[in-house]
Amino acid sequence: MQEKKLDQIASRLKEKQFTIPTDLVGAILFFALGAFLFLIMPEQVSVSESDVVNGRVFPRLLFLLMMICSLILIIQNVSKLLRKEPVQTYTFHLLTEIKALLILGILIMTYLICKVTDLFVLGAVFCAVSFLLYFRCRKKSYYVITLGLAVMIWAVFCFGLNVKF
Repeated sequence: MQEKKLDQIASRLKEKQFTIPTDLVGAILFFALGAFLFLIMPEQVSVSESDVVNGRVFPRLLFLLMMICSLILIIQNVSKLLRKEPVQTYTFHLLTEIKALLILGILIMTYLICKVTDLFVLGAVFCAVSFLLYFRCRKKSYYVITLGLAVMIWAVFCFGLNVKF
């Protein structure tokens, strides 16, 4: 029942996709990042009034250069769009991106479990079980073997080799 529902959702998501102009979006993001860093620079780097060239000069020049180059890319891409010329694009397939986010979520949760509990074996077990569930493994032997190996490898490293995770 649940797998049919997942398959229906996947078939709907497989059809959904969107295209973005990569150079334009990247240039806008980097311009915004450069402007943000340029504006917060005075708060981050202290200077003494006696120096001719202080610690803010080089970073501010880099951020200014970053914003200028981004602005050039923005102008180029907007002019291409206005003249109906092709721009470099990337097509996002929603199903693929959601799968990638799920995998990233599993990896982040594995890290957090290891960090919070201070037990590597719990993170390894969570990661192994999560990926088996992600790939819809039905054989119980896969779970038993994977969990057994995860615990065994942890025990060998922890107790046999005295490696602290």
